[in-house]
This record gives sequence, structure tokens and C-alpha cells, in this order.
Amino acid sequence: MNFKFWQKNEASETEKPKKSALREWVDAIVFAVVAATFIRWIAIEAFTIPTPSMEKTLLSGDFLFVSKFHYGARTPQTPLQVPLTHQKIWGTDIPSYLDWIQLPTFRLPGFTDIKNGDVVVFNYPVESEYPMDLRTNYIKRCVAIGGDELEIKDSEVFINGKALDNPPMRQNGYYVKTKNQVNERIFKKLDITDLMPVPNGYLVHATDENIKRLKENDAIENIVLLKEEKGVSSEKVFPNSKYFDWNMDNFGPLKLPAKDMTIKLDSINVALYGLMIVKYERLEKAEIKGDKLLIDGKEATEYTFKQNYYFMMGDNRKNSLDSRVWGFVPEDHVIGRGLLVWFSIDPDPSTSFFDRIRASRIGNIIR
Repeated sequence: MNFKFWQKNEASETEKPKKSALREWVDAIVFAVVAATFIRWIAIEAFTIPTPSMEKTLLSGDFLFVSKFHYGARTPQTPLQVPLTHQKIWGTDIPSYLDWIQLPTFRLPGFTDIKNGDVVVFNYPVESEYPMDLRTNYIKRCVAIGGDELEIKDSEVFINGKALDNPPMRQNGYYVKTKNQVNERIFKKLDITDLMPVPNGYLVHATDENIKRLKENDAIENIVLLKEEKGVSSEKVFPNSKYFDWNMDNFGPLKLPAKDMTIKLDSINVALYGLMIVKYERLEKAEIKGDKLLIDGKEATEYTFKQNYYFMMGDNRKNSLDSRVWGFVPEDHVIGRGLLVWFSIDPDPSTSFFDRIRASRIGNIIR
């Protein structure tokens, strides 16, 4: 028996081979990529705002952190993908993924559900070029959740018969009639940057507060809210059916599908929900023929939904392609909730990089 157990074994004195500097760098990079990929999947991911559909709440050129732990992270559908990429490998047109394997997706538990008024990031539902989890990222405000009845009257949103509180920075479209030629700096002072000259005035997108202040200017003769009349149907508006005379400013009433909600499949409901059932409900064989929905070759007379659906709208109401155009957002397309702006840069390249940085927006909480 060896009573000198406190003494080091001679074999343990032999030093392990020292890693080369290259090997240490490789190990560090691999660890960083794995850690960043895990954090990006389960907790927080960075996004950018490419379009003006959420102005003035969010601006083109804002960089955001989006929380995935609020609603729960999704398990990947497309596992064969270059880490930390989306659709393409950085700076190229080369796809960053292989769709040889497509897995069913599940959502991990979150600490809250999607609520009316949340700013939500999701995969663009009607895009078919990419797998579901790699479709283009959109960001909009959720105005209705599964089970709600939504109606838009003269551009105002009503949920279950009650007017929905408007976002503080909601923008509408206006025709601004001027008394004479005006200096466009009066618009810039009010932070009205989206304007177009027309005969005798301008078309602008602006908040209610900025329009109120603009009316006080002596150069302004009249301001008219631009809206489509009730009963005048628009071909670009969901569901683009003969049964509905809806447009962007007068829409609904419309019941949002909720998980386990059952509907009768008459011709009107097939027009409203049929295509959504075919595309998003993960049925093996479903199709629409005329005014009928066929599942496994047989006409379905009722249907029970497998997941919740949401209605998303941009805060820049007259300059947003949203659920009024392409319909519902399925729950499995939801990525996360907007948290804060971590960086912002004006996309206008006419000035230097540092002059374009919007320092006042950095750290803003998204509401």
C-alpha cells in the first residue's frame, strides 16, 4: 500500500503537449460561434429595419435586439445551415442552408403570450422561396390575437367592438394644401420627412401631433386625411374575394383563428380561411376547389385550428404592406418580441458615417 498518496505521480508530472497559437485561435473561434449561435437561437437576436412601415416608432436604419425568451424560442426546422446566417452566406448570393432535412418545429416555454399592441418579429408567411424558419423577417405591431374580432372603420382599429389604443407614433397619410410655394424646411422642423410634392400642396405621412402643429402654420390652407371609402373594395386587400368589399381603411369584421377553435366551412369561410388552412396547418393533403375545402380528397364541412393566428399592422398605416394585404401570421412563424434599439444610422449616404449616426435613438425601448 502506498502511504505517500499526497505525492504527485511521476506520470502526472509529464506535461501535456502545448497547443499551438493557431490551435488556440481555432478553439476560441469555434467556442465563440457555438456560444453566439446558442444565444441567437434561444435568447436574443439582432435585426435591422429595412423599410419605413413602422416609422416613426422604428426608423429605416435602426438595429434592434429581439427577445426570443418572451414567447419562447422555436426549435430549428432547417438544421443544415451555416451558423449565424439567414438566407445567404454573408456578402454573396450563395444559399446558407440545405433543405435536405426539414424537421417539425416546437416552441419552448416563454414567460408571456403575444398581446395586442406588441411589436413582433416574424417570418413573412406568404413567401414560398425559403423554408418557413428562413423566410424574410418582418416587424409589425400585433393588433389582434387568436379569438379576437377585428374591424377597421375609417382607418381606426376596433377589437371586439372597442377602439384599440393607437401607437403614440402612428402615422397616417394626408393631403396638405398650401396657400403658395412653401419652403420644405417647415416639414423638416416637424420631423415630417416622408412627403411628395403634388399640385397645390404635398402628400405626407405624419403623426397626429405633427399634423396638429402643422395646421398652425400660416402657409397651410387645408389638411385632408387620405382614406378609402367604406364599401369600395380593393383587389390588393385580403382575402380578395367577391364576398367582401374591404379596403385598407375599412376592413372586416373578421374573426381571428385561435387554437382549438372550430368553424363551419361554408363558401364565405372557405374564402376567408381556406388558403390559410392549406398553407399553414401542416395537413398532408388539402386543397381548395371552387368554394370547397378538400382534405384527403373529401369535402370538409368544418375545421378545428391547430394553432393561433395574429393580425399584424405597421404603425405607418398608409405605407405598410401588412395583414390587410396578405392575411394572418401563424404562431409558428413568430420569431420574437422587439426589445430595444442598440444602434441607428440614417441610410441616406449623402453625409459622412458619423453624421448619420442617430445617437438619440440608441438604447430606446421599443413600445
